[in-house]
Amino acid sequence: MRDYEVFPEREEGPGEIYIEAADKVTLKKMREMTFVNAKEVLGIIYSSKSGNTQLKWRQTRRRSGKVQGDASANALVNLVEADVLTQEWVDNYLKLAQAKEENSSSMSNKKIA
Repeated sequence: MRDYEVFPEREEGPGEIYIEAADKVTLKKMREMTFVNAKEVLGIIYSSKSGNTQLKWRQTRRRSGKVQGDASANALVNLVEADVLTQEWVDNYLKLAQAKEENSSSMSNKKIA
């Protein structure tokens, strides 16, 4: 059984995970991870140890929210596996990013007369 109120946190620095919540209680600390019980999560900050992923999630309504930042390919795979994102969303995003990149490269190849 999964408890949707239990989250891992990691101190500042590479691999930081911070949970901002209306009510948060520390449950257990294991090595560099601290497990917290958080009710009414308002935001989550995550940065990977490699530095390739920097994400901030902010609550917009109840369990819905908006994510901003940069995610590595590995982070996208993990988000799909965790059912945070759908594979369809990732595929559409990659198509849009590729089209945008192709459009900008074709514009830079044109000479201005």
